[in-house]
Amino acid sequence: MLKKFGLSALADDVELRLNRAAEAAAPKTKELIWKAISSMTLDDVMAIYKGPDDAATQYFKKVATNDLAATVKPVVDSSLAEVGAISTYDQLMGQYKALPFVPDVKANLSQHTTDLALKGLFHYLAAEEAEIRKNPAKRTTEILSKVFGG
Repeated sequence: MLKKFGLSALADDVELRLNRAAEAAAPKTKELIWKAISSMTLDDVMAIYKGPDDAATQYFKKVATNDLAATVKPVVDSSLAEVGAISTYDQLMGQYKALPFVPDVKANLSQHTTDLALKGLFHYLAAEEAEIRKNPAKRTTEILSKVFGG
């Protein structure tokens, strides 16, 4: 709909800024993943080992999502302001609301970006996990070689 009214470039700019904010939050998640690993039980380990290509990712999603969201959200909030996403979004919405007959749109940029950051993290984690399971060359640590074979 925005394209019809010449606002697609502004919407693309908002999307780019949201992505930058999500990317800025990603490094903060490493510590929480290690925390989840250290709290694994033997049953968790066996379920991951015998599970599907994304079993470890599903485990992390189950045990770490709340902690990850709490850690990522403040970084996202700060990043949204730094990259200008909030002001760009406000500008976009101002122009959007001036259009006739458009539905009312409400969005929480902070929550949306936090959700996107976690979705991206789990997406890339699942892809890397699948590669480690399938490709012996990806097993670059001693523990990965022991668990999945060399």
